[in-house]
Amino acid sequence: MIFRDYAKNPAEKYALLGMGCMRLPTIPGTQEPDPVKSEEIIDYAYAHGVNYFDSAYVYMGGKSEVVMGNALRKYPRESFHVASKLPGWNLKSRADAERIFNETMERLNLGYIDFYLCHGINEGSVDAFTDPAVGVIPFLEQMKAEGKIKHLGFSSHAKPETLRRFASLRDWDFAQIQMNYLDWEISTTREEYEILEELGIPTVVMEPVRGGRLATLTPETDAMLKALEPDRSIASWAFRFLMDKPNLMVILSGMSNMEQVMDNVRTFDECGPLSEKEKAVLKEAVDKFRSSVTVPCTGCRYCCDDCPMQIDIPKVMSIYNDYGVNRSPRELSQLDELTTGPKDCVGCGSCAHHCPQNIDIPALMKKIAAIER
Repeated sequence: MIFRDYAKNPAEKYALLGMGCMRLPTIPGTQEPDPVKSEEIIDYAYAHGVNYFDSAYVYMGGKSEVVMGNALRKYPRESFHVASKLPGWNLKSRADAERIFNETMERLNLGYIDFYLCHGINEGSVDAFTDPAVGVIPFLEQMKAEGKIKHLGFSSHAKPETLRRFASLRDWDFAQIQMNYLDWEISTTREEYEILEELGIPTVVMEPVRGGRLATLTPETDAMLKALEPDRSIASWAFRFLMDKPNLMVILSGMSNMEQVMDNVRTFDECGPLSEKEKAVLKEAVDKFRSSVTVPCTGCRYCCDDCPMQIDIPKVMSIYNDYGVNRSPRELSQLDELTTGPKDCVGCGSCAHHCPQNIDIPALMKKIAAIER
C-alpha cells in the first residue's frame, strides 16, 4: 500500500487509497446499506492498509455513518481515521450545525471525528458557512478546540473563484475536490488543484473514477489501454493518473463490492504513477472517448438565426455532450426547461446549412428527442 505523509504534520501517515462510504453494498430492493456486506469490504480494506474512511451526514439516508462506525469500532481507535461532513444547504443557525454535528457523533460513536468537512461548498451554499450571524465556522473551531474534531476542512464543487475565496478564510487542515483525468481535461479541476497547492492545503480526492464512468470508456478506448496493461482494470488508470500529484493526501474510492475493493487494493499495492508513455496513450484514449460521445459544437450560434422554432441549438448540444460523458438521465432533464427543444425540430435543415462544423443537426435533434429518460 502506498502511504503519504500529512503535509501539516509529517508524523501522520495515510494510505493513499481511502474508502468512500457513499456507495456501500445495499440490502436488495432498498437503498439502505447492507451491514454485513459493508463490514466485509471495510474489513478487507482495513486489513490491507486502508486507514481513511469517509462518510457524510446525508449519505445513504444517514445510515452510512452508522454502518461505518459499527464496522470500525472493533479496531484500535488510533489505527484508523474517519471523515464526515456538515451539509450547508439546510443550515439556518448555529443550532442547526450543533444538532447535525451531535447526531453524527452519535451515529459514528467513535469518540471523535478525525476529519470533518463543511460539505459541498458551492455558489449556493457558501453563505451558510460564512455568514457571521449563523456562526458555523466558529462552532466547528470550538469543536476542534475541544478535541471532538481533529482536522477541519471542506469539500467543494464550487467555481475556482469561490473555492479560492472560501479556502482563504482560515488556515484549513485539508480540502476535498472532485479530481480525475477526464475533469482534468474538460473542467476546472486542474485550476482547483493548483489553488489548493498554492495555499498549502492538503488535498483529498473524491470521484477519481467519476462515479464509475471511468471504469470503462468505449470498446475502442478500453482496448487501447488493455493493449498496454492487459492485466490491469480500466479503473486502475484513473488512480494511477493521480498518483504523481504531490499535494494529494488521500484518493477516495466509493467501493460497492468486494471485487472493487480487491482491485483497488491491488492497484495501490502493485502500481505506481503512469509512465510518460502511458500518459500519452491515456491522453489519446481520452480524446477518442470524448469525440465518440460528444459532438464538436463550438457554440458559434450561426445555426440559430434561421431556426423557425427558435431552438437554442448550442444549449441542446451542450446538454447532450454532458449526457454523452456522464450517461446520466438527469443531464437530459435540462431539456425540459427549454422553451423549445429537440422534439420541436421540424427538420428543415437551415441550421445544418450554417454549421461550420458540418454537424447534421436535424438528425442529431431526432436522436436526442428519442433518448428515453
